[in-house]
Order: sequence, then structure tokens, then C-alpha cells
Amino acid sequence: MSVKGLFTGEYSVNTRAVSCAFGSGKSFDLVERSFKICRKCATVYYVDGLTKDETMNKLISSLMGTDGGEMKNKKTAAEFMENFITYGETDTTLDIDLFIKSVLSGMTGLLIEGYEEGVLIDARSYSARSANEPENDRVLRGPHEGFVETLIFNTAMIRRRIRDTGLTMELLQVGEKSKTDVVVCYMAGRADMGSVERIRKKISDVKINTLSMGHESLLECLVEKQRFNPFPKVRYTERPDAAAASIAEGQILILVDNSPAVMIIPSGIFDFMQDTNDYYFPTTIGTYLRIIRVVISTLTLLLSPVWYLLIVNETQLPKWLDFVRIKDPINLPVIIQLLIIELVIGALKMSSLNTPTSLGNSFSVVAALLLGELAVTAEIFVSEAVLFMAFVAIANFAQPSFELSYALKLSRIMLLILTALFNLYGFIAGMLIIAATIATTKTVSGKNYLYPLIPFNKKAFANLVLRKPISNENC
Repeated sequence: MSVKGLFTGEYSVNTRAVSCAFGSGKSFDLVERSFKICRKCATVYYVDGLTKDETMNKLISSLMGTDGGEMKNKKTAAEFMENFITYGETDTTLDIDLFIKSVLSGMTGLLIEGYEEGVLIDARSYSARSANEPENDRVLRGPHEGFVETLIFNTAMIRRRIRDTGLTMELLQVGEKSKTDVVVCYMAGRADMGSVERIRKKISDVKINTLSMGHESLLECLVEKQRFNPFPKVRYTERPDAAAASIAEGQILILVDNSPAVMIIPSGIFDFMQDTNDYYFPTTIGTYLRIIRVVISTLTLLLSPVWYLLIVNETQLPKWLDFVRIKDPINLPVIIQLLIIELVIGALKMSSLNTPTSLGNSFSVVAALLLGELAVTAEIFVSEAVLFMAFVAIANFAQPSFELSYALKLSRIMLLILTALFNLYGFIAGMLIIAATIATTKTVSGKNYLYPLIPFNKKAFANLVLRKPISNENC
């Protein structure tokens, strides 16, 4: 419950206002502990689970041992705090609502008889899992650690890598009910301050009850509504080294409490062709990996639609393209076969997500082999369709962004359907729709989604295509 107003000089009025806001003992984890400090009444408020019992015992015992003679000379809560509270992060406030929000976020609140202000003590104890390497962003070399769900740990991992006073982390709160902490992180002097200001304003203007899905809930509030546009508007990383490198390059990060994923802004379509592994290999190998990734992503989108377009026009095929013809055709139309295989691949992916980790790999391999072999043997699918779709399914995993791989999948299905309906004209129309969708995609920062191709920036485009050596100029 939100309580508007200021604390008064009446201790009983202040404690009653805070206790009523906390529900007067209805919630077992909202702890209210009253005691005496030199014959003056005091009450401490904290959330059980966000503050350790040993910490609270130390705090209360040190306050109860306060010297009465010295305390008489302290006329304000600020003076009391400066002389008797040893914790590093402390503050005072007259705002009852701010006091309550701070306690609910894990801080310890203290009200003392005779003082008008409330005292806030940051004695939080964060629960967090170990910083293990993320499952979807592994590297062969480099640090094997990842972000966790606790915001302060994530900011510390970035600060550990960039020991510069220009590294700025602005704390905002989003959500009328959840009051979720959100951090905008950037390097002063490198980041575009106009973009920083736009992002800060967008986050401040967000009106939502809770960020129930963490970064995804926030992202949907930040980008313009593009309901039928599947292309991702931001990149995500769960790696501190990748996040630190992005900051050094002048990009902006958005970190959300309770989420291990960090948003990297701005992000255009070409940024998704990069991967952390590129920078843990020599420049030649890194460039090769990046080019292969671009080629495979293109094949993922075009391979099955182009093959289908060729076989429906096989009478016009030149002799050197005879290898694409179906050797043993069956009665089921090829387009239906391709769409069914797309559905089966999606079902296998979803099933593997719900399969225990120890069985996941075995399940995927066995299911794919059985379904593919049996479908061909039973003459449900032609072997050529299974072969091409198997390549597409495997190639999807070369793309480090799950969001982009699903965008390519949906675009591929649309291309197949339009080609089946309108032949070559349908294929061309589908390509134009995809190009128009990419060109009109809105990013969070306002930068063009096709940058550095449109507007063209030769140096930036070269840095995306080629893995340049790491130096002061490009990092």
C-alpha cells in the first residue's frame, strides 16, 4: 500500500502509519521489532530473507548500547546516524512512501522517538545462484561465468572489468506494484548521450503494474508496437565479458533485477552476426567464423523456399541443376511435406526444453533419426525434403540469437506458403515483404535497424563483417 505524506515529530503517529502500510502483522516476512535506545522507543522494520538475522542482531545490540549522554546532544536523525550507525550505506528521509519502498526493496528502516526523520540502512543480504557460464552463450576460451538474477552482483561483474570513473550506472524503478530496479549502464564520453537520454525518458515514462517477465516485459514497453514483426529489437547477453566489451564500444546496457539477461542497445540486424567466440580466436579465424555465420543464416532463410521454387518449375531447370529433382516422388504434395517437417522440428525443440538435461541430447538425436528414417521408409516424405530441412534445423543453431533464428523460421514459412500459392511472383513478393519488414523495424534507441548499411558507414560495416584486431581504436 502506498502512503503519501511526511513523517512528523510524533513517534506513535509515524510507527502507526508504517505499520498500517505493512498490514499490521498480516505478512509473516515483514518484521517489526521494537526496543529501547537510552530510554527512547525505537522500531526497526525489515523483510525477513533480505536481511540476515546476524546482521539485525548486531545492529540492534549496537543501538541498545548507545551512550545516553552523547545521544542527548544529537538533535536530528541525521546526527544520530552519523555518530551511532556504523553501516556504510545509510540515509534519512521524511517521505513515508520512500521509507516503505526502501524497506520492501530489502533495506532496514529505523524510527526513533524524538526524531522526525526515518533512518534507512542498507544491510541487505542477497540470495543468488553461482555465476555459472550461461547455457546458450558458451565459449571455448575465456571466462566461464555469467550474470545471475541479482542486479547488484551483475553490476559488480561489469565494474570489475571496467575500472573507469566514466562507467555510469543509473538506477531507475519501473512498475507501480513491483518497483523493479532497472539500471541504464553506459560509458560517459563513448556512448551517444542523445540515445542515453531517450532511453532514460522511455523507461521513466513506462506505466505498468509489474515487470512479471523481467527484461521482456520492459522491452515490450520500450519499443513501438509492431505486432507482426518477428525480428528482434535488442540483443541479449548473459556474459559479463561481452557486456563490458559492448560498453567499451559505446553501446548502452539495460539491466533488470531478477533477470540474468542484459539488453544491448542499439542493435541492428547486422549486430546479430557477431558472437563472443569471435574474439577468443585469432582475427583470421574470427573473421572466418563470422562470414560462415552470415552464409548459414542466409541459407537458413532461403534454402528450402528456393529448392521448392526450383522443383515446382523443374521442366525449366537446366541440366546442371538435375541434382535438385526429386528421384522418387510420392502423392503427398511437397509443400505439405515441408510444412509438416517445420512443425515436427518445432515440436522436437519444445520437447527437448521440457526434457531433463541428462536425457535431452539423447532424446533429440534418437527422435530425429527415428522420425526421419521412418518417414522416408513409409513413403510419407521424400528423402530430399528431409535432407534440406535437416540442414536448416542444424543451421539454426549456428545463429547465437534465439530471437533471430525464430524470426528467420517464420519468414521461411511465409516464403514457402507464398511460393506455393503464386510461384515465382509469390517468392519475389515474400522477399520484398521480408526486406520491408527489416527496413521498417524500430529499435529502442531510434537508430536505423539496417545501420551501418543504411545510412552507410564504411568503417562500422567493415568492423561487423571482419573481425578486426583488438586495439584502442576499435574497443
